[in-house]
Order: sequence, then structure tokens, then C-alpha cells
Amino acid sequence: MTETLDGVFRREAGRCTATLIRVLGDIDLAEDAVAEAFAIAAEQWPKRGIPPNPGGWITTTARNRAIDRLRRESTRVDRYIAAYEMHTRDTDPDATPEREALDRFVDVVPDDQLRLMFLCCHPALAADSQVALTLRLLGGLDTGEIASAFLLPEATIAQRLVRAKRKLRDNHAPYRIPDAAELPDRLHAVLASIYLIYTEGHTATAGPALTRVDLSTEAIRFGRVLATLMPDEPEVIGLLALMLLTESRRSSRVDAQGSMVRLADQDRSRWNPNLIDEGHGLVQACLRRNQPGPFQIQAAIAAVHTDAPKAADTDWSQIVALYDQLYAIQPNPVVALNRAVAVGALDGPSAGLDALANVNLDDYQPYHAARADLLARAERNDEAITAYDRAIELTANSAEREFLTRQRQHATSTP
Repeated sequence: MTETLDGVFRREAGRCTATLIRVLGDIDLAEDAVAEAFAIAAEQWPKRGIPPNPGGWITTTARNRAIDRLRRESTRVDRYIAAYEMHTRDTDPDATPEREALDRFVDVVPDDQLRLMFLCCHPALAADSQVALTLRLLGGLDTGEIASAFLLPEATIAQRLVRAKRKLRDNHAPYRIPDAAELPDRLHAVLASIYLIYTEGHTATAGPALTRVDLSTEAIRFGRVLATLMPDEPEVIGLLALMLLTESRRSSRVDAQGSMVRLADQDRSRWNPNLIDEGHGLVQACLRRNQPGPFQIQAAIAAVHTDAPKAADTDWSQIVALYDQLYAIQPNPVVALNRAVAVGALDGPSAGLDALANVNLDDYQPYHAARADLLARAERNDEAITAYDRAIELTANSAEREFLTRQRQHATSTP
């Protein structure tokens, strides 16, 4: 039951919250109502069974909690009714404006989520706050997961979320998809948010499974909607291509027992050819535009990987060149880490370690996992074991921890 409720939360919380915010115009009230609905579900479902439509049950229950809250706060009720009187025309004469407006909650409109994403990415907010708020409200990530994505303490992220919601409220930020002239100013944060949602779905921060399909699917849906909305933005197309090409490998990333399989050992016959073809087509469209950006370059790297019928055929020299181009645009330590891994595959583990020498990401698990692998391949096993220990310490995902533990044992047993 706990796993079922958790799955419903991850699938539906963002959608329900987006719909409630559209109608209520109040982020905190919407979040509270949805949280109360899930608390009621945790109490009632074990006794009464799971409803046929769990998401609809949550939405309706959240609606009712919102009604109760509004009735207790008379001034808010008045404001609410005034705002939504326009929706009550030509309706049942016996229905109240409050009831008619709130009955709209039952249908969760997909575009509500896109509207909420652009609200979260309002230019009144700092860039990091925009992304953090989107991950919280739309991605359903908790504060700890968001902190992990930003490599920051939970308390820092919690403060950012509180300040961001307060600032949106104080600025009376409109809940709508911006006009065409406003879109470019918000695009970077929207793309970053979508990609972080996808990244959490690709490799979950915590839990028993390596992936969270619900988040990956939702991020790709956002990407497709955004590509329809902004077809002439190369970075929008690049992000969609990157997600599709990465997603094409999903079924080969774990074995029959659910254990993680690294890229070099994956059965490439299980890669999804339809997603690869679509992703390659989008990358080619980006190349023709000749306006390179970070997501387009990462998509090109993913395309090179999917071009290789087997791991040994991977064109690592092209991948290193693409990482050089990416680092020139985004000179950050995560790009440097990924470039070092590619250098290690091209020129050997010692070269990879040299490239990693000036990278400092002590609280970032992939850094220690990559360094451990390079050290083990360089036959520096004692150092590799220490690096694996640090990577395992930073890992909350069971499948990933089990994989790293196997790699550590192999380094221990190697002379």
C-alpha cells in the first residue's frame, strides 16, 4: 500500500497541484490541499481499498479540503467567488458560484502543468529558485532530492522555496503561458527544470529501483509540448532529442534481476530504434540551424553513443571534441567530469585521471563513482576502494548502491 500511494503521489501530485493553483490562485493553499488529500488516502485506502481512479480520488478530495479551508476563511471565500463568477453564467440556478468553480477541479488539464512551469520560471525569481520551485511543484521532488540536484544543503533549498512562493504571491504573477515576446526570458529555466525532472527519472536519487518511469515520461511529454509551442527554438529541440536518445537505452540499463548495467555492457539490441531515429532526426535539424547550445551538444553526444552498434565502436574522439565545445559554453565541474570520463575511454584511465585532477565535487556521487572506475582500470586498487566507499556513502538508490558494491568487491579481489 505504501508503494502504491507513493506511486500515485509521484504520478498525480504535480497535476493536481497545477489544477488547484489555476483555480485558487494560491500555491500554498493548493499544496496544502493536495497534501491533506494524500494523508486521508494513507488512512482510508488500507481499510477501503484503492479506488478505481486514484488520481481522480485525490483531486476530488483535495477539492473538498480546499472548500473546507475557504469556508473557514471568509475573506478568502469572497475573493475566490468574485474571481470566478465569470464561470457560473448559464449554469444551474440553484448552484453557488463557489460550487460551480470548484467542480472544475475533477478534470486535470494537462496544460495546467505547462502554465505552472512558466509561473515557476517567472523572471521576478532568481534562476536557481525558478528551477527549484518547478521541481517541487511539478516534478514532485522533495526538498532533499532537489538539494541533491543542486549539490546544496536541504535547509538552503527549503528557504529558497519559501521565498520564491512568497515573491510570486507578492508580485501577483499571472498563471498563464506567457506571450511570445515573454517566452525567451523564461526559456532557460524551463528547459533546465524539464531536464532535471528527466534526470531524476533516469536515475532516481533514492528508492529501490534505478529509474522512475513516471518522471521520465512526464519530462518527455513536457518537451514535446514545448517543441510544439516553440518549434523555432533550437535548444528546445535539442533537449527533446537528448531525452529521447537517452530514453532509448532504458530497457538495457538493468538486467532481469533489476541490477544496474553500465553503458559499456548494455545489450544494444534492446535499445529502442524508434526513439533513436526520432532523436537523430532532431539532432540533424539542430545541426542545420547552426546555432549550437548546451542541450544540442549533449544531444549530439548521445547521438554518437547510439550510432555505435557495440561499445568498442564508439567514436570517443568525437565525444571528447563535443565535450570540449560544451565546456567552452558551460565551464562547470560536472561537464569537466563527463569530459574526463570520455578522455579515459579514448586515451586510457591515466589520461582520464589527469583530466579529473582539477575537478572538485566531493559531495557529488557520480564524481567518486567515475574516479573509482578510472582508478580501478589504472590498477590503483587501494585508491579505487576508497573512492568506491565514498560513492557508496553518497548513494541512496538501492540499485546503484548494489552496482557500486559489486564494483568495489571486484577491485578488492583484483591483485
